[in-house]
Amino acid sequence: MNFGTDSKGVYAIATTPFFTDGSIDFNSIDKLTDFYEDSGCTGITILGIMGEAPKMEQEESRAIVKRVVSRAKVPIIVGVSAHGFAGMRSLARESMEMGAAGVMIAPPPALRTDDQIVNYFGGAVEAVGRDVPWVLQDYPLTLTVVMSPSVIAKIMTNHPSCLMLKHEDWPGLEKISKLRSLQTSGELRKFSILCGNGGMFLDFEPERGADGAMTGYGFPDMLTELIRLFTDGKRDEAHDLFDAHLPLIRYEQQLGVGLAVRKHVLKRRGVIADDAQRKPAQMLTPQAKAEVDYLLDRISRHDERAAF
Repeated sequence: MNFGTDSKGVYAIATTPFFTDGSIDFNSIDKLTDFYEDSGCTGITILGIMGEAPKMEQEESRAIVKRVVSRAKVPIIVGVSAHGFAGMRSLARESMEMGAAGVMIAPPPALRTDDQIVNYFGGAVEAVGRDVPWVLQDYPLTLTVVMSPSVIAKIMTNHPSCLMLKHEDWPGLEKISKLRSLQTSGELRKFSILCGNGGMFLDFEPERGADGAMTGYGFPDMLTELIRLFTDGKRDEAHDLFDAHLPLIRYEQQLGVGLAVRKHVLKRRGVIADDAQRKPAQMLTPQAKAEVDYLLDRISRHDERAAF
């Protein structure tokens, strides 16, 4: 179950299902894993920001990795970002021993200069091991760390074990184009680019050179179809499908409630038993849930997957 520099398609960013008392719902984890695979996802990423990883105890994180890896038939990427390298190393090494395909590392918010960013990832790779395949997460909107194309290129050049960029800059279309241009000219080696931001810009990212998406929008089956339409050259059909879902994608981008929207949709789809989050968390009000349900009803007029 390895992934590589040519990975394409959709890697779902998995939520972590909880019961209302905050305990982990492992049965829903099983259903969620199956759901992502049945939706056509080529991989699954667990314990990311939307997976509420910072709210986990170490043993819980390991239990989730073991559960998902033992069930999945697609590559599993494990988010191992941590405040210190010791915790990052132990989770990364144990995840790989359990059968994970690789890990994902994000920069801590304190980094500001290019040298700080480059040096940090040098330390991170040294900690997890140069033999561990990993994904570089570029998410300045949340992490507040801005990585220019030249910085990303330097990290990629310094560390052959980095096989993929999770691109979540906003605006970021020009960054994709710049990185692909460097590769075309032979100045930068090959690596996969999958995009996040809930699929907010997935209507144009494939045309700029992205290989697909790594995000957790509640309709991963729509995302896989969208990528397939672009691959088949059906541009107008792809945009029509994207446009039908755009209102809900946009609604989910509200800071603070994005995960609540996503879990509400997954619950409505019957994938997870409860939309609970671990505290601290911002839940949807009854009015907000009604608005999401209204958007789902409107989507169902164009996409039957939203007709529950």
